[in-house]
Amino acid sequence: MEKYHHVLVITFPVQGHINPTFQFAKRLICFGAHVTLITSISGYRCMTKSTPSTPQGLSFATFSDGYNDGFKHATDDVGDYMSVIKHSGSKTLTDLIMSNANEGRLFQFLVYTLIMPWAGKVASELHLPSALLWIQPTTVLDIYYYYFNGYGDDIREKGADPSYSLQLPGLSLLYGRDLPSFLLDLTTHTFALPLFQEQLEALEKESNSRVLVNTFDALEPEGLRDPFDKASGGDLFQDSKEYYIEWLNSKPNSSIIYISFGSLSMLAKQQMEEMACGLLDCSLPFLWVIRREQKGMIVPWCSQVEVLSHPSLACFVTHCGWNSSLESLVSGVLVVAFPQWTDQVTNAKLIEDVWETGLRVIANKDGIVEGDEIKRCLELVAGGGEQGGKLRRNATKWKDLAREAAKEGGSSYKNLQAFVEEIGGRCS
Repeated sequence: MEKYHHVLVITFPVQGHINPTFQFAKRLICFGAHVTLITSISGYRCMTKSTPSTPQGLSFATFSDGYNDGFKHATDDVGDYMSVIKHSGSKTLTDLIMSNANEGRLFQFLVYTLIMPWAGKVASELHLPSALLWIQPTTVLDIYYYYFNGYGDDIREKGADPSYSLQLPGLSLLYGRDLPSFLLDLTTHTFALPLFQEQLEALEKESNSRVLVNTFDALEPEGLRDPFDKASGGDLFQDSKEYYIEWLNSKPNSSIIYISFGSLSMLAKQQMEEMACGLLDCSLPFLWVIRREQKGMIVPWCSQVEVLSHPSLACFVTHCGWNSSLESLVSGVLVVAFPQWTDQVTNAKLIEDVWETGLRVIANKDGIVEGDEIKRCLELVAGGGEQGGKLRRNATKWKDLAREAAKEGGSSYKNLQAFVEEIGGRCS
């Protein structure tokens, strides 16, 4: 009898979680598994709005988190939201696992994204093996681990100082400005740090805990050794818009600055004005995912993977979300790192000092990156000087290594294959 690998995957319903989870689900299907992907109604609407057809081997399940039209960061209470999503998500997850079992269609495994430790708890209570899908770099996972295991007091006491230096086992030297913002700002996002702590403590209690990390071996050799790579696949949330691709096609190679700050980051009015000044003072045209401006092209959305792979691109001004950071590496694109919060500051550190594929902007004493600083970074990264040449060589190196890891026989391919084979072994 042919083995039937049925994997349940649950994702937190924001774009930065849904996109890598969806790509991961498609990779599992390529290895012969059937995947049921579960998220909230609002998250599901994001996917189905732009996905013309469901890949064979993939099915969906949804639950209501009380915010079916999406969470509004400006007005909705995040504490209430996290409470509702935990309650509704846990119940739906439990009911789905139990109903499938009663119908003889057992799930062999659960995979869940971060800030949802309750999902792992449900799996444990129902004796279903599970794994955490860590959608940030291994370096950030290590930082959180050490924070809760011996380094927390020192970080809380000194971490707010940008010049504070910290040497964690196996990691590059870090400074205060490189640490995830959730470790330093304990008053704004009070929900986050306890969830990370709860998650890590739960993993430590498991006899055979598993973490799948969205990275590849050569990129973070000192981190965990069981990663997978999200190097392929298109965008999830919108259909391609030909008008900006036609505009890119009309431009010379390595001539366009691409600017995008993801789906959650919001720049202050003053920062927007400084960004506009820096771009307008620079000699290169730009593609900016934001409201209409004067020079270049302004779009409300674009297919980032498609843009990053376009030969006209010179560099990418990014908030350094992990999806964007990986996509720039896989595409061999230089970066001006403009981090905002959470893991983005650590990702910017890796981009500038470890992988050396870009430069990180420096804010003034008021926390604003001035137009002259933006222009300086753009000219150094996108220019043809010695520094730009070194960055381009590094970008090409990481692009080749990423593609090598993802192809059949590469490290990421073999790691994911081993994971699926382990699941299959449970069906024997």
